Amino acid sequence: MALARGRRERRTIDYWPGFVDALSTLLLAIMFLLSVFVLAQFLLSREISGKDEVLDRLNSQINELTQLLALERSNTQDAEDSLAGLRASLESIQSERDRLQQLLDRGAGAGAVADQKIGELSGQLESEKQISQRALSQVELLNQQIAALRKQIGALEAALEVSEQRDRESNTKIADLGRRLNVALAQRVQELNRYRSDFFGRLREILSDRENIRIVGDRFVFQSEVLFPSGSDVINPAGQDEMKKLADAIIELQREIPPEINWVLRVDGHTDNVQLSGTGRFRDNWELSSARATSVVKFLIANGVPANRLVAAGFGEFQPLDAADTQEARDRNRRIELKLTER
Repeated sequence: MALARGRRERRTIDYWPGFVDALSTLLLAIMFLLSVFVLAQFLLSREISGKDEVLDRLNSQINELTQLLALERSNTQDAEDSLAGLRASLESIQSERDRLQQLLDRGAGAGAVADQKIGELSGQLESEKQISQRALSQVELLNQQIAALRKQIGALEAALEVSEQRDRESNTKIADLGRRLNVALAQRVQELNRYRSDFFGRLREILSDRENIRIVGDRFVFQSEVLFPSGSDVINPAGQDEMKKLADAIIELQREIPPEINWVLRVDGHTDNVQLSGTGRFRDNWELSSARATSVVKFLIANGVPANRLVAAGFGEFQPLDAADTQEARDRNRRIELKLTER
C-alpha cells in the first residue's frame, strides 16, 4: 500500500509550466503575425505615398499640356480619365486600409483577413502601376507632339517675319513710286493745262471770238445752230468752215505737245429738253446728241486729225448749262463742247 501510494504521488505531476510554455509560444506566434502585418502596413503606406507623388507629377504635366495645346485635348482626355481612375482606386485602397486598421484594432483574429487584403491590395497596386505607365507614355507622346508643333510655329514665325519685312520694303517702294507718279502726273497736268490754254487762245484767234462760240470753264463751246440745222446731225457749210479751222488748230497743236503726253480732244454733244417727235431719223435726244458728236469727230478725222486723239460722247438733255425752262436756256443748252484732256 505504501508502494502504491508513492506511485500515485509521482503520477500527480505539475502541468502548469507546460501550459505556460504553450501559452508563450502562442503569444510569440501572435506577436510575429502582428509584426508581419505592421511591416506590410508600412510597405503599403510607402507604396501609397509614392503613388500620390506620381499622381501629383501627372497632374502638373497634364495641366501644362492643357494650357499649351487646346488641339490635343482629345488625346489628353484619355490620360485624364486614367488619372481619374487612379484617384478612384487610391480612394478605394485608402478606404480598405482604414477598414483593415479597424480590424487590427479588434484583435489578432483579423490577421489572416489582413494578409488576404494585403495580397489583394498589392495586386491592385500592380495594376495601377501599369495604368500609370500607360498614362506616362501618353504624356510623353504629347510632349513630343508639342515640341514638333513648337518647331513648326517657330518656322512659321520666321517665315512671317521675312514676309513682313518684304511687305515693309515693298510698301516703301510703292510709296516712293506713288510720290514720283503723283509728281509726274502733276507735271503732265500742268503741261496739258498750258497746252490747253494755248489751244483755246488759238481757237479764239482763229474763230474771231464769235458770240455763239465761247469758252466755258475748261471747254470750248459751239452752239448747235452754228454747225447743224434743227434736228439734224449733218454739218452745214458754215459749220464746216469753222470745223476746218478747228482741225488745222488741232494738227498744229499736235506738233507741239510732247508724244509722252497721252492727250485726247473730247467732243460732247448736248441738246435742249424738247423731246423729238419720233417720226424723224432720231428717236430721242440721246441719239441726236451722240450723232452730232460723231459727225464732228468724223469731219475732223477727214481733215487730218488722228483718230486716236478724238473721243465722241452724247449727253442728250441731261447736262444743261442753264436749268431754267426758258427759250434762252434751251438755246444755250444746244451745243457741242470740245475739251482737251488726258486719255
